[in-house]
Amino acid sequence: MKHIDESKINSLLNLNVSRQEIDDILKKTKLLKRLTLEESAKLLSVKDASLLEKIYDAAKHVKNAIYGKRVVMFVPLYISNLCANSCVYCGFASNNKHTVRKKLSIQEIKQETQILLKRGHKRILMVAGEMASSKENINYYVDAVKAIYDTEYKGNKIKRVNVNVAPLSAQQFKMLKQSGIGTYQIFQETYHDATYRKLHIAGAKTDPDSRLNAVDNAFKAGIDDVGIGPLLGLYDYRFEILAMLMHIEYLEKTYSVGPHTISVPRVEPAPGSVYAENPQYPICEEDFKKLVAVLRLSVPYTGIIMSTRETVQIRDTLVNLGVSQISAESKVTPGGYEDSSRHNDKLERQFSLNDQRTLNQIVQSLLSQGLIPSFCAACYRKNRTGEHFMGLAKHGAIKHICDINALVTLKEYLEDFATPEVKTLGYKLIDEHKAKLDNTSIKVLEKFFTNIDNDIRDEYI
Repeated sequence: MKHIDESKINSLLNLNVSRQEIDDILKKTKLLKRLTLEESAKLLSVKDASLLEKIYDAAKHVKNAIYGKRVVMFVPLYISNLCANSCVYCGFASNNKHTVRKKLSIQEIKQETQILLKRGHKRILMVAGEMASSKENINYYVDAVKAIYDTEYKGNKIKRVNVNVAPLSAQQFKMLKQSGIGTYQIFQETYHDATYRKLHIAGAKTDPDSRLNAVDNAFKAGIDDVGIGPLLGLYDYRFEILAMLMHIEYLEKTYSVGPHTISVPRVEPAPGSVYAENPQYPICEEDFKKLVAVLRLSVPYTGIIMSTRETVQIRDTLVNLGVSQISAESKVTPGGYEDSSRHNDKLERQFSLNDQRTLNQIVQSLLSQGLIPSFCAACYRKNRTGEHFMGLAKHGAIKHICDINALVTLKEYLEDFATPEVKTLGYKLIDEHKAKLDNTSIKVLEKFFTNIDNDIRDEYI
């Protein structure tokens, strides 16, 4: 697998590290500096409870320094579960006879989008099974993105569509870029070559380098915000994290920018998959917590995404240690939002979910922890993407801009969608954060707030 030096990674998996070395690395992280591969490996090797607490404290510091108290909210929208690949851990596998196949029409996509708008969602991750590449597919993706953006509910529209679809040609990526997407997301699944080839048994996905190439092709087509990540549980998590960091080093060297986001999904049970019921490399909660904290310290400027695969407890914990984006009330079936009571969605879903809370409940939980649920997409609209965004994020300069925009989107949510209890919590938190702003920022915020009270929405800096 190109860009991935397995022998180098293996040499870093069982390091003997002193407490002083760990302390020195953590001092570096508090200056918001990127870690080397070796330094990340040393942090991953830590097992001592007292040293782990130091790692967690450092991760909290770095997360707050760059992202503040914000947690970005999004929701996945599955438009198809048709797939040409056979991956042994996935409910969408082409050889899975249990899965009921469905491809949403453009009208159905609009209906799903309107349901999400009615609940208060503003950011969507559009997901499709990896159909065989063709001109028809890219046209479908582009039409779907347009349909999502065109849908409206009482003046509310989706602010940003990120996309998770199969690798595309350079020209097709350009078409996707022109449709107005935010981040293009693609997972390598596993960076371990032998494991990759063993678990992907049919379809274009059998070639691991085609997925690595997809990230390059997206950059070359002008998509400068990409999202990557392994599916944790397919191989040794330490190898996967170090391999992904090696991939990131290559991207930084080649394109002067790393991934906009990293996702950390763990294998969950999936219909028709015996493998997913008992993954070969399960990850305990402590190791999962550690790897998220190490990622936050290793690539401090990068957003970390956690889906509703995870439990309420672990999600509520990790939003404080490094996770900066979470999904809410997800359905991982095409058409799942139209009728969430359907029994057959178990036969259409890609994998099982653990956090079943509504958006309102998750917003309430975040507010209770002193965190700001953010529905903002201003950076995309202001062209603060790619290298421009990273330049701001690396020094923590993006935090001030994003805090104001996050508070504005929170007020919009409170006024339009929140229950009375959540509304009370939300305004209490807004007042607390407003008191920390300088006079110029307060004036900007008050102007936007007055406009919201006068039914003017979607303003940002």
